[in-house]
Amino acid sequence: MDNIMPILQRRHWLTQWALTLALWLIAGHTFAASILFIGNSFTFAYGSPVRYYRPDSVTDLNRAGQGGVPALFKSFTAQAGLPYDVYLETEPGVGIDWHLEHKLEVIGQRPWDAVVMHGFSTLDAKKPRDPSLLVANVRQMVQFLRTKNAKVDIRIMATWPRADQVYLPKGAWYSKSIEAMAHDVRDGYDRAAAGVPGITVVPVGDAWVRAMRTGVADSNPYDGIDADKMNLWTYDAYHGSTYGYYLEALVLFGSITGRDPRSLGASERSGFELGLSGAQVGALQQVAFDQLAAEGTLHSASH
Repeated sequence: MDNIMPILQRRHWLTQWALTLALWLIAGHTFAASILFIGNSFTFAYGSPVRYYRPDSVTDLNRAGQGGVPALFKSFTAQAGLPYDVYLETEPGVGIDWHLEHKLEVIGQRPWDAVVMHGFSTLDAKKPRDPSLLVANVRQMVQFLRTKNAKVDIRIMATWPRADQVYLPKGAWYSKSIEAMAHDVRDGYDRAAAGVPGITVVPVGDAWVRAMRTGVADSNPYDGIDADKMNLWTYDAYHGSTYGYYLEALVLFGSITGRDPRSLGASERSGFELGLSGAQVGALQQVAFDQLAAEGTLHSASH
């Protein structure tokens, strides 16, 4: 009997260990939320090293080997201990209408837990400043996504103002201000959200403007960049720079998870890998927090 008890105890321990391991594995696979990012170059991060950042951490449904902003989101959530399976479906220079016409089979391959999407940067490529197409496209895409999962968490990302559209004579917002373009774009997304119950607007463009207004970023790349400020645009004054995409990812992280972006800390590893200083990371996290707090989208305002 004395010899049997240690054996039984060992078997009990091994059984408990196996059960714990099985539960851990099941939890790791079952409870990882699937999230799909639908967009264009503003999602795959054209013009910045972010475009090919950690492509193996996400699934590019077009197999273009891009990580982009979704890979930054994945990195942030992993550091925060949040399990997400991240996917992206992108095409340069298009709006949601293109995805509806060409990619519904790809988008509809599974019932996503969450989806983030955005349209063309001027609201309509053919009719800049007109939100009508965006409003109609968002409604149609939401209806389609909900046929796969009625409870899918859908967010539409209000994109940033383009310096080339504001400061160059050919721009649709020429002679107006960066704030005016950001306001018009946000208004278009607000209208789209108002037309479909249960979706949320992610205020990326507003965060960009906040960064400029608070002196974190420069508002006009055509007259030079102040030494103590970041340029959120890349070389074409249209797409984002690494700073711009990093801020985009922070706002997405806070909006989707409800977590305070500042909780990632100034030593957040992706910022370090992309060459941002701790001060720059901290400043961008603060901007993202302030914008999300103003929108009331964070679970807690605690740091």
